[in-house]
Amino acid sequence: MTMLLVFLGGAIGAPSRYLTDRFVQARTGGRFPYGTLLINVVGCFVLGLIAAGVAQRGWSSNVQALAGTGFCGGLTTFSTFSVETVELSRQGRLIAAAGYVAVSCALGIGAAAAGYALL
Repeated sequence: MTMLLVFLGGAIGAPSRYLTDRFVQARTGGRFPYGTLLINVVGCFVLGLIAAGVAQRGWSSNVQALAGTGFCGGLTTFSTFSVETVELSRQGRLIAAAGYVAVSCALGIGAAAAGYALL
């Protein structure tokens, strides 16, 4: 059952990531990976909420499997973040690359903490 929940969550999260990224990048010109940044920060916030719900509110492990592991796992993407950082660096945009790493980490950790604190 758990594997099915993870699969279903990922089946929703992955296309959500793709569509959100395309939507954001089409509106921002695509020179900076705003789509991935937004997706990862939102995913961190949602996962923070889920982690708090499971740890503090007794939410079912099924919620964690479906929404946390499945949906958030399919939605967020460390690999794309890493490749985009390398691409910015290879373009000679070292300040943008460093800024992307710093902002992604700061906002991601802050969003996870905010989600956790909300419950």
